[in-house]
Parts: sequence; C-alpha cells; structure tokens
Amino acid sequence: MDARALKIEAARAALEHVTDGMRLGIGTGSTAEEFVRLLAEKVAAGMKIIGVPTSERTAALCRELGVQLSTLDETPELDLTIDGADEVDAQLTLVKGGGGALLREKIVAAASKKMIVIADQSKMVETLGKFPLPIEVNKFGLKATELAIAAVAEKLGLSGPLTLRMTNGAPFVTDGGHFIVDASFGRIPDPRALSNGLHAVPGVVEHGLFLGLAQAAVIAGADGIRTVRATQ
Repeated sequence: MDARALKIEAARAALEHVTDGMRLGIGTGSTAEEFVRLLAEKVAAGMKIIGVPTSERTAALCRELGVQLSTLDETPELDLTIDGADEVDAQLTLVKGGGGALLREKIVAAASKKMIVIADQSKMVETLGKFPLPIEVNKFGLKATELAIAAVAEKLGLSGPLTLRMTNGAPFVTDGGHFIVDASFGRIPDPRALSNGLHAVPGVVEHGLFLGLAQAAVIAGADGIRTVRATQ
C-alpha cells in the first residue's frame, strides 16, 4: 500500500475506539484528515459525537463534512483525542507540529482522558529527532529566543540548525499568532531534559515533544495494523 492508503487504514482502526456520544478531540495533519473523512461517514450514518478541533484547518474540514463541533471552552473535558504524529518511539513519546498546530494539539490532548495516535510505520523510530522538532515561539525577541534555545541544546549535547519556518516567502504564523522554529537535532536521547530546558526559555510558547500524553498508537504497515501501548 502507498503512504495514503496506510494512513487511511490507521485512521479506520482508530475509529473503532470512537463511540456514540463521545466528546472527541480531532487532530491536525494528513493522517488526521483521513480520520475526519471516515468519521464524517459515521456521523452521516447516525453517530452522535461532539468534536473539538486542534486547528482552524481541521475545523474547516469538519464543517465541510458535517461533523458537529464545539470549542474547548464550551467542552473543556474530552473523552478521547485522535491525532497523528511526525515521530513515535516505543514509549509513545511523540514529535508533533509538522502541521503547525502543536500548541492547540497539546492543549486538547491534555484535556482528554485518553489520546490515540494514528500513523504509518515510517513514523516509528528508535530515537526521536530525525524529524526537526517544531518549537512555537513568541514573535517578540525572536533572535534572543533562538540563542536561548541553542544554549539549552548545547548544554544537553545537542546541535543542529534552528530554522524559522517560512511559507510563501514570509514567516509561518500559527493559529495562535506565533512563529515556529524547527530544530534539526538529529537525535534526542533525553526528551524529558530537552522539554524541561525549552520550557524554561521565556520566549518559547510550547514545543512539539509530547511526553506521557498518548496511551496507544495505531500503526499501519505493509503487514497490517498493530497497536503499540504505553508502558507503565
């Protein structure tokens, strides 16, 4: 199967965890969009759910396909979030934010009783970091924030370019009005230490390391679907 077919199969398997009446966090990205399309078919057939989208992009697709939406202010406690990931390790630590929605994705995931990740086999890695780590930063003091991020990385033995994400010749702006710096570290052997270090930088709004949020990952590969569960 090609990459899209694998994403569809992962999304289809995750949809089995959605039950009537759920308050559902709905992720962002290409795999999450396949999930929305399949979810919309269930809704059209009579399933009742309330969806809380993690981005304006996801919200627009849900509205187009007839999936009922709420906001996190209106529905602050969720039963389940289903979202994709850019990288997943065996402990279900994630790198997310390739789609530019990491802040809202993390807020929604944290408001959920459970998070299930959907991905194709290529996203499973032994050590995080090959995919550049998205770091959402305040526009004010960008250069100072970049220097502080580099200093945190150096203390942890990490190195690699920090690249301001651009789109159409201008800095990419998140739904929250921030910039994203993509950090190409190559390997992140201690995600917790990096998370703590980045959170100590005043200009960092949030980063794309998701620690302890996912309980399961539905992974689609050439040999079929498998579910990876978080170890206690």
